Amino acid sequence: MKRDIAQELFKSFKTYTPKRKVVIEEERSDSSSPEPLKNILNELSNKEQWQQGLAEGNLFVEWASIVGSEVAEHCEPITILDGRLTIRARSSSWATQLRLLSPDLLKRINTSAPGVLIEELVVIGPQAPSWKRGLRTIRGARGPRDTYG
Repeated sequence: MKRDIAQELFKSFKTYTPKRKVVIEEERSDSSSPEPLKNILNELSNKEQWQQGLAEGNLFVEWASIVGSEVAEHCEPITILDGRLTIRARSSSWATQLRLLSPDLLKRINTSAPGVLIEELVVIGPQAPSWKRGLRTIRGARGPRDTYG
């Protein structure tokens, strides 16, 4: 006798009863008037301890207003990890300039972005072109430049 999987699934679906989750709702003191959404979101962010993550997100969104429009044109924040903000510059000269400005930028970031815990700025330059081409390469070879002279 052949087994009809579709009928068995239909029978199990028909007899399936979902487990109900027990939801405990907190009662508000004054249920007659609605509570502002801002208060609910603030309470939720405090309860779930999202303040630092929200502050870091605001740093990325408000980058141009924090560091200034001229600096923001030539660099962008990449990551925040363990108190280190990684910034990518558009050119190597701007990377050098940002390394020189890093103490001032760090002060400005810490004062204008409350809640963000940044201890160090890491400035990287633009991505250099890769000379590795094709499927086969030779270790220790200089790549396409080895026939220039």
